[in-house]
Amino acid sequence: MAKPLSIQLYTLRDQIAADRDGTLTRLAEIGYRAVEAFDPTADPAGFRKLLDDLGVGVSSTHAYALFDKDAGEVFEAVATVGTDLAIIPGGIAEEEFTTADGLRRTADKLNGFAAKAAEHGIRIGYHNHWWEIEPRFEGRTALEVLTDELAPEVFLEVDTYWAQVGGADVPALLRTLGDRVLALHVKDGPGVKGEPHTAVGKGAIDVPSILAAAPAAQRIVELDTCATDIFQAVAESRAYLTALEEGLS
Repeated sequence: MAKPLSIQLYTLRDQIAADRDGTLTRLAEIGYRAVEAFDPTADPAGFRKLLDDLGVGVSSTHAYALFDKDAGEVFEAVATVGTDLAIIPGGIAEEEFTTADGLRRTADKLNGFAAKAAEHGIRIGYHNHWWEIEPRFEGRTALEVLTDELAPEVFLEVDTYWAQVGGADVPALLRTLGDRVLALHVKDGPGVKGEPHTAVGKGAIDVPSILAAAPAAQRIVELDTCATDIFQAVAESRAYLTALEEGLS
């Protein structure tokens, strides 16, 4: 892989809350060389120093904090942790994705964040769930319609699992969205709402076809919940994806 496989640290939120340094060290020992942060404002300098010591980079960060903290503070933290990609992972009402007016309001909000981010050398992205996929507008998903309204510099982080749960043909969706997609959340499980996820490669998702449809996108493992030991699951996910990428290359 041109870019090292990353992992969204929300996957290990409980472990990080209990022992951040130990958890990050264990991820490095498993073999992860990149992470995606979920709150860059939590001790950004200490977070960056530890990762530097471990030889781990930051592929991107979620930036939910933009909804309740000063934007300048958030973007300064994003730069401090070592990335220029800040992704909005929520904070917008699901109902906004069910009407054309709601999608325009959502685009205006994201474009506003992007304009502020550009002043700090940061790019804004958007991360989907199922509710941006389920509503259809003349056969197109709400995410596709939203993308048409976004400023060109706003990119997408497609959560491939939730896109499938929302009813998308995920490889086709990725091909349609094209180079707007800079990152993929790669997860696996039964493909239904409310059930725990599994290690990637152990569930019902056709991961190889999905990855083949967006070969240049950053791969980021994320398991929202997991019924098995989480460290074992993220290790198995890394092993599966590393072998798969080697087979595709």
